[in-house]
Amino acid sequence: MSLPIEDYALISDCFTGALVGKDGSIDWLCLPRYDSRSMFGALLGTEDHGRWLVAPTDASATSTRRYEKDTMILVTRWTTPSGEVEVTDLMPMNDHRADIIRRVRGVSGTVPMQQDLRIRFGYATAIPWVRQEKKEHPHALIAVAGPDAIVVRGTELRPANHSHQGSFSVRAGETIDLVLTWFPSHRDSPPALDVEGALQHTREWWAEWASGYAHEGPYRDEVVRSLLLLRALSHLETGGIVAAATTSLPESFGGQRNWDYRYVWLRDASLTIGVLLAHGYNDYVDHWRDWLLRAIAGDPGDVQIMYGLAGERDLDERIIDSLPGYQGAHPVRVGNGASTQFQADVIGEVMLGLDRGRRAGNPETRFSWALQRALMGYLEQHWRDPDHGIWEIRDEPKQFTHSRALVWAAFDCAVRAVEDYGLEGPVERWKRERDAIRADIEANGWDPHRGTYVQHYGSTEVDASLLQLAQVGYVAADDPRMLGTVRALEEDLLRDGLLLRYRTESGVDGLPPGEHPFLACSFWLVEQYAHSGRHEDAVRLMDRLVGLANDVGMLSEEYDVEGRSHAGNTPQALTHLALVRAADAIGGVPL
Repeated sequence: MSLPIEDYALISDCFTGALVGKDGSIDWLCLPRYDSRSMFGALLGTEDHGRWLVAPTDASATSTRRYEKDTMILVTRWTTPSGEVEVTDLMPMNDHRADIIRRVRGVSGTVPMQQDLRIRFGYATAIPWVRQEKKEHPHALIAVAGPDAIVVRGTELRPANHSHQGSFSVRAGETIDLVLTWFPSHRDSPPALDVEGALQHTREWWAEWASGYAHEGPYRDEVVRSLLLLRALSHLETGGIVAAATTSLPESFGGQRNWDYRYVWLRDASLTIGVLLAHGYNDYVDHWRDWLLRAIAGDPGDVQIMYGLAGERDLDERIIDSLPGYQGAHPVRVGNGASTQFQADVIGEVMLGLDRGRRAGNPETRFSWALQRALMGYLEQHWRDPDHGIWEIRDEPKQFTHSRALVWAAFDCAVRAVEDYGLEGPVERWKRERDAIRADIEANGWDPHRGTYVQHYGSTEVDASLLQLAQVGYVAADDPRMLGTVRALEEDLLRDGLLLRYRTESGVDGLPPGEHPFLACSFWLVEQYAHSGRHEDAVRLMDRLVGLANDVGMLSEEYDVEGRSHAGNTPQALTHLALVRAADAIGGVPL
């Protein structure tokens, strides 16, 4: 059975990532991209669905782990009765290969170690043909199935019931390198990696990236780790930013809320760009904007809310039976049916992200402004249409207040682009549309009896997404309407001090009720507290939230308060970017 979600740590080469468990097992790996088919799938099943274990043979061994300074290099130190050993796990950066290095270094005494390699290509549908290359040094094992192939170099591995196992001992001062390299099966296996050179280059690459951090404030360590994780979830070449590294980790254990998050949501990517800009990473705006132009090129009416890492549009959702699910949580989904939904807020997030880029000094290109004008033209025709909202409900579309506020923000950005930056556009018409949207929200999205904005028109329910009304400038954080909304959220959605997205019992999403507090929403509440003068409440909640991170600073989508465990896909980009914004708010950074 897979470990608790919080027992995993991510390593990444900014193309894909692997989840390494506290037990020394890589239980999730998709190569060569985050959205490729899994090769190690034990996270969503058992070790027989693919894994790579490197750990002491002594069952009493204990471990601690950390990331090496400001990098994505994971170091696990094992303590055994016979000595200590460190395993350094990394994916080399910028070498145009798909490698994993597992360096085993003896610290003291002599430690017997074990390997257990179970290769299951194609979401555990293909057990490969394997051959040994004993003439190579170090020893090499080559596995092939369909389009995928890997070569594993290091100590000798022996076949054992559809796995390959090996044992070796490491003495103090001794180093043994284990390297896995993926390659297309129609090609020859690539040459052995220069491990020392790759390790040093990767250290330098991450250190240089982290050195661009441009803000010193509270929660610095948590902010830097979150920014590193956001970078790790970003494709180095295309500029796409995945929402998480995993699929089908359950939001409700044993329930049906299991989704594939290995794609690029325009919303999450736009928000990520915002926090990167706020911390000095201005060059990423152009990279992401180029991705955006490629992904949504064509008729604005064909814009999707999410795409593949290179802008792929075909994300048809299907259920796969080859993986039984995380600790039995079924179904396991690949693809995402929400890709075909209309979510009106997404264009608002895109416009806000590009607006932040302009304010940071990134000039528009002829094509990027033309794209924004086309998006605004589409919104003019469709902003009154019901949509599926930020939470991607699988029931009938509705007039979500949050969606309308983000549409208002889109027109506000377009107006400011003309008035403040001299870009061309029908500014008077956009102003009229902006005013009409505000009037519509105030007439239909406001509950005067309770003094709160509501989840959707005609409802008395509230929704944590309403906290974003202040974030996007629709209403001030200390406006009485916003304060009334916060009171309603605290009354209805706080569970043991953490915030739910909405009451699933209302049936709004067309799914069985039940889920855990959504961590990004609680960080939004921190931000709201900080900007409305509730500084002590902001710090108190922030301290609790950062305390929920695992031992290496990772957070998933939700938190199971009763079980005291992470829930949902991990690491979650939306959670970590909301953490950064919350820390900035406590530090006095304005909205």
